[in-house]
Amino acid sequence: MTSSATPHADRLAREMEHDLRIASRAEAIWNWDSPAGRVRADRRAAFFVEHAGLVPGRRAMELGCGTGLFLERAARSGADLVGVELSETLLARAKARCATLPNVTLERGDAHRLPHADGSMDAVYGSSVLHHLDLARSLREAHRVLRAGGRIAFTEPNILNPHIIFLFRLAPRERLGLSPDEMAFSRHRAARTLMELGYVDVVVKPFDFLHPATPTRWIGAVSRLGERLERIPGLSQIAGSLLIHARKG
Repeated sequence: MTSSATPHADRLAREMEHDLRIASRAEAIWNWDSPAGRVRADRRAAFFVEHAGLVPGRRAMELGCGTGLFLERAARSGADLVGVELSETLLARAKARCATLPNVTLERGDAHRLPHADGSMDAVYGSSVLHHLDLARSLREAHRVLRAGGRIAFTEPNILNPHIIFLFRLAPRERLGLSPDEMAFSRHRAARTLMELGYVDVVVKPFDFLHPATPTRWIGAVSRLGERLERIPGLSQIAGSLLIHARKG
């Protein structure tokens, strides 16, 4: 192995080791298993269907599909979905979850080196995966496998959000279930990287003021308030997440 490949191989090894440690409680660590977390997951899945253009007859890839939580939701669109996951343990959970979904296939793979031909996908999407990866390298690979006019759609943590800054910059990573190399990024970095790689119609929009620990009785009110805050230009920049979508020219 060349010296240039070693840092990447080491990063993958650390990520797989981390995923093995958290696999049994992954959805709790990722904040998808609470009532508010499920609402947040549903909203993200709707974004993927809309912005990746997931409809019957289209073929899409989910990067870092984890336990299959978003594959299960996105499969309702009728699109043919391929879930790619590095962790064998998480992939096994995704296979169990999606076993009865005829339009979903799963495979183990590295998002930096996708095992698919150029122009073989209509869309590539994913939830909270890019910040685990080399951003430029993974988006370049997504660009490669997209056909001309194909779309990407991702949701990611927003480093300008105070809570996200605390989690990624100040809090103890191991205790919070963060992997050694993951790091949230800004909308400006995401947009700049996409444009440098040749994507067009680039949109990076902050969203989501609904915290996963929100009590059930408050979810509706907090969601409605949050959607109003998302429309206020200055305040919207500190929302908890980023919606990223673009097209291959």
